Amino acid sequence: QVQLVESGGGLVQAGDSLRLSCATSKHAFSRFSRAWFRQAPGKEREFVSAISWTGGLTHYADSVKNRFTISKDNTTNTVYLQMNNLKPEDTARYYCGAALATQFPPETISFAFWGQGTQVTVSS
Repeated sequence: QVQLVESGGGLVQAGDSLRLSCATSKHAFSRFSRAWFRQAPGKEREFVSAISWTGGLTHYADSVKNRFTISKDNTTNTVYLQMNNLKPEDTARYYCGAALATQFPPETISFAFWGQGTQVTVSS
């Protein structure tokens, strides 16, 4: 069974950085857009950032623009989320999703495949 596997979360202080990874098998989801979403306790899952299957297009939520950077290594088929200047409000479980869609960024409903998530906790 093909999976999306997130890693890289942790407990950090405000202002610190983390890099999340979303790994899968080399040829799985290779033509899918991928995105990061996050969900804090008691809140709905929200969009963070997306990247096209080529890696040439990216999109960010306003709340993370200029702080987070999404990228893709096409040789390993791994998507990364570099998170800088983290804030307590970034605390959430971060999920990687994959969508096979013709539009970019894909609509949230298009994300049919998800990983188990990785926890990010930012202390003040």
